Amino acid sequence: MRILGLDHGTKRIGVALSDELKFIAQPLEHIPAEPADDALKAIISLVKTRDVELILVGMPRNMDGTYGEAAQKVKAFIEQLSALCPVPIRSWDERLTSAQANRALISANVRRDQRKQKVDGVAAAVLLQSYLDTLQN
Repeated sequence: MRILGLDHGTKRIGVALSDELKFIAQPLEHIPAEPADDALKAIISLVKTRDVELILVGMPRNMDGTYGEAAQKVKAFIEQLSALCPVPIRSWDERLTSAQANRALISANVRRDQRKQKVDGVAAAVLLQSYLDTLQN
């Protein structure tokens, strides 16, 4: 069984998947966030085809730990997904995951035009890897 990591954004949802042993997170793809029904269907399809036991959704927080408008959108997304999803959903602090993803892509010499396509999946992998690391302790 695997864990699916989601980095929800206004335009794209970054997707990452753990290995079966839950040691390593791999970026998969991104899913267009709109229309929301299509995004939800794509996520449910991944849950079914990739043997997913848990969905981890990045929860945006301000640097002082408070929740802002983006967090409210993610909470609404989680509610919609929960109504359709056969597996548990958990939120996870995603502060600075996009910044870490961009730094990793820059250090890997990924061109700017290609970074935009990859950053969401890599951010989801950073988010998921931080969760997987807590499971190993």
